[in-house]
Amino acid sequence: MSEAPGHEMPFLDHLEELRKRLFWIAGAILIGIVIAFALLSKLDIIRLLERPILPLLHGQKLIYTHPGTSFHILLNASLVLGLILASPVIVGQIWGFMAPALYAHEKRVVVPVLLSMLALFLLGIALSYFVVLPLTLQFLMSIESTALTPMISATDYFDFAISMCLAFGVVFEVPIAILALTALGLVTPQFLSKYRRHAIVVCLVAAAFITPGADPYSLFALAIPLYLLYELSVFVALFAHRKRLKRQARRDEEETSTHQNARAPA
Repeated sequence: MSEAPGHEMPFLDHLEELRKRLFWIAGAILIGIVIAFALLSKLDIIRLLERPILPLLHGQKLIYTHPGTSFHILLNASLVLGLILASPVIVGQIWGFMAPALYAHEKRVVVPVLLSMLALFLLGIALSYFVVLPLTLQFLMSIESTALTPMISATDYFDFAISMCLAFGVVFEVPIAILALTALGLVTPQFLSKYRRHAIVVCLVAAAFITPGADPYSLFALAIPLYLLYELSVFVALFAHRKRLKRQARRDEEETSTHQNARAPA
């Protein structure tokens, strides 16, 4: 039998616990940003992030028009890395707040799900940085008129690169989102399989919105992995749906047995 959730807390106690956990989350994010800023200052993150565009500059360099440009770029990168560094504390606090309301079988899947989320997020960032970003930059700069001299602003380029990498990381969380919807009973594997053709169109449209420009290279570089993730989601949803049905059947049998024992004459 599944272990039932713990006793309910009064509403005001919930609010007090939530306030304390939000305080710890805010502190962890602040510390993570400070650590990330110190690390990125030593690693020279600007040189690392400019690698995809360097071959296209033909010996030139990115320009800046404000004395705080380097600080702005470093701060944006620190915010992203700080959130990643603080994620164990964030997840731990959220888990501590939600755990009393979860069943034993629900608690067992938390760690694999969190590890999968991290792996998919990093995979999306890696695909963007090493494949999609260089292809997109190459296409965009290849269609510029020869009458124009490229003088690319460092701020515009780094904002573009960081936002694209983050978008890919978030998009790669699709299997986890579908798994959650399946666990809640909002979607079924049959529903996902029925709308496969629609999913192809959605993947292409989503890829077109996320990847700037109209080059087919970057479009399909995102659309194809996105559809493969959808297919993976169908498989994972099928497994999760079967587990959910088995648990529901087991609970129904236990309830039926309990009612029969209660009606049995002493």
